[in-house]
Amino acid sequence: MKRSQIQWKPLLFFLLYTFILAGLGTWLGMPTTKGLVQPPLAPPDWLFPIVWTILYALMAVAAYLVFISGDIDRGQPLRLYLLQVLVNVLWPLFFFRLEWRLFAFIWLLLLLVLVIATAIGFKPISRTAWYLLLPYIAWLLFAGYLNLSFYLLNR
Repeated sequence: MKRSQIQWKPLLFFLLYTFILAGLGTWLGMPTTKGLVQPPLAPPDWLFPIVWTILYALMAVAAYLVFISGDIDRGQPLRLYLLQVLVNVLWPLFFFRLEWRLFAFIWLLLLLVLVIATAIGFKPISRTAWYLLLPYIAWLLFAGYLNLSFYLLNR
């Protein structure tokens, strides 16, 4: 098989795993910031699904690239990937539905640590996969600012 040939089954697995769980997270949280005091730099609610769709696609492709690399050390970072997606799914539940905004911030810090560990694990296997996770890390840092700001402004 040529290196440039797409392996559809693993690609579809990572896309479906990531997007199905993302959909579950959205369903659990029903995200909206309407009625909350908005922090400076808060984007409009309509922007979040666009950004997250792009990030989820980048994440899934990154995991796919690590998987198809055949690298003997790919197992641990891929397990971290699968775990961080599960952790990500629960954040909207804590923040939006349960309104546990401080807990959601702490949960987001856990997510950030898992994603950074995943990226570090991906880097020696696929530099491209590592680069694909950088926007996700940047967005999580911004989300952390927003989460903490919403907590402080709306208690």
